[in-house]
Amino acid sequence: MIEREPITAEAPEERPLRSVGAQLSHTLDAAVRPRPVRVAISEAQGLLCAEEVVAEHALPGFDQAAVDGYAIRSVDVRTAGEEPVQLPVVGEIPAGSRQPRRLQPGQAVRVATGAPLPTLADAVVPTAFTDGHHAKVTVHRAVPSAGYVRRTGEDVQIGDVAVRQGDTIGSAQVGLLAAVGRSKVLVYPRPRVSIISVGDELVDIDRTPSVGQVYDVNSYALAAAARDAGAEVSRVGIVPLDPKRLRETVEGRLLMSEVVVVAGGAGGALGEEVHAALSDLGQIDMARVAMHPGSAQGFGRLGPDSVPTFLIPANPMSALVVFEVLIRPLIRAARGTRNPHRRTVEAKLLSPVTSTKGRKGFLRGQLLRDENNGEYLVQPLGTSGAHLLASLAEANCLINVEEDVVELAAGEQVKVTFLAQRA
Repeated sequence: MIEREPITAEAPEERPLRSVGAQLSHTLDAAVRPRPVRVAISEAQGLLCAEEVVAEHALPGFDQAAVDGYAIRSVDVRTAGEEPVQLPVVGEIPAGSRQPRRLQPGQAVRVATGAPLPTLADAVVPTAFTDGHHAKVTVHRAVPSAGYVRRTGEDVQIGDVAVRQGDTIGSAQVGLLAAVGRSKVLVYPRPRVSIISVGDELVDIDRTPSVGQVYDVNSYALAAAARDAGAEVSRVGIVPLDPKRLRETVEGRLLMSEVVVVAGGAGGALGEEVHAALSDLGQIDMARVAMHPGSAQGFGRLGPDSVPTFLIPANPMSALVVFEVLIRPLIRAARGTRNPHRRTVEAKLLSPVTSTKGRKGFLRGQLLRDENNGEYLVQPLGTSGAHLLASLAEANCLINVEEDVVELAAGEQVKVTFLAQRA
């Protein structure tokens, strides 16, 4: 159960730390799922189905051969296991044939895989059970009724639900939609996420920074994280700290986004300026969240459509952790994912860690597994500073350290959250 706490609007110096659970609850309440759209099935992969797709045709639509062989009456070869049975071959039916054929007792028809069975045939003898002759076939093994036959509606009956609402449409679902004759399907589109970096010190990566300037890391890193979460991403890039221009940029993005993220919009004097520039677009709660890194952050529902808008730290490491903990679950919820949270497991620490008292720690780690007993092990990475972006690139998990814990020794059990699987 997510802990809920009242959301207050106190002055920064009076504002108490809010728990991570309360902040997560506050943000998830704002998740807005985009309206369903109908798309071609070739464009639906990876999206969530927004309707119950009911089959209007049976699958298969007719009795068909499951293997290359001979369509026969099973009663005519019932003794083939004791002694060979010879049957005249009176024709051949290829896959796709629309010519009706009728089988007489004591006859066989050569059939290809997927070919419709002739009338009266109730089984197929695989070619491997015969001598393979075209005029008169010798059958060496008996087959039961319905043997090596795909019956009408065996896979899907008329009226069956082929794809359920809320199912993720993968390759198998695309194939099933095609098999039941659906060219289009109603889906929930990916939520649109706009990523903005604020700061006069930022330059794009195709320029050489001067003294006092740094590359814009956040808009690239956060855009990649949002795509990984399943969003359709617009990387707006760098916006100088000009109040009018920043306000106009954010206001424009609110009209075409389900989520807006402003990196560099929280913490210190810069955060106060960003807050002031955007405050007339809606109420922004500049919370101090009991987590590290990334305690300073802001959240509001801005614009006429109350679009969830995040103001997060400029530090790339902190920005990515805040994204993982709070923004990614909101994107997943907006997609309609049943469980928007990453998988967590218990693991044994291989090295000691320290954390900040009163704040929940999200520390980088490398999750391993003991080959002998299957136990999860975790090696902390880059624990000497919150700025070490390189250590996050090496991490495959976040180590969760509770608010009341200051240090943990090697060998202790901790909860870890999986990050994206590496190729």
